Amino acid sequence: MSCNVIIIDDHPLFSRGLSQLIETQKDYKVIGLAKDRNEALTLLDNTTPDLAIVDLNLGQEDGLELIKDIIVIHPQTKILVLSMHDERFYAERAIKAGAKGYIMKEEAESQVINAIKTVTSGEIYLSENEKNRIKELSQGSPDSGELSDLISTLSDRQLQIFTLVGKGLGTVEIAKRLNLSIKTIDTHKENIKGKLHCASSAELRQMAIEWTNKAI
Repeated sequence: MSCNVIIIDDHPLFSRGLSQLIETQKDYKVIGLAKDRNEALTLLDNTTPDLAIVDLNLGQEDGLELIKDIIVIHPQTKILVLSMHDERFYAERAIKAGAKGYIMKEEAESQVINAIKTVTSGEIYLSENEKNRIKELSQGSPDSGELSDLISTLSDRQLQIFTLVGKGLGTVEIAKRLNLSIKTIDTHKENIKGKLHCASSAELRQMAIEWTNKAI
């Protein structure tokens, strides 16, 4: 039985290269490419993919939110995240959002086929490092760094805003991008400052810049 795959990534050259790699495998067929949320949802309306490979960084859009949308609209479609984002900060969130696997792009060439076959067989795919990290956390072992511990306390929306701050966006820009009110963004920022123990907006901005450069 063939497995129909769609790829949602805002880098066309990467998508085409990945598509060619997938189609070297027997019974796997790429039936569509999308570069953003709208194209992805249109593609899902017109096709019946068994697997969606999703990048978390879709230009101005958030891949975690797209995963949640896909799960609601097309629950039969399994999702594998393939992203530049550091798995330490995003893999567990992606799984909680509904994805069945997470692989970093730096591992894609050697591991992506294994990841795809693992997910389409009904199992969860994570790297050995991430499996061990989650196991250690479940046993009460401390994470490798204090900031990582603090970041893990942020909600998905707070992490999204924190990341946008790290990319240099101001409150008004973030509000427009997320279609939220300025007051809502300010409230989120205050809550983020509290969770990360930031004394000022300037300290929050500096921490966000340093973290974003590290996590991506």
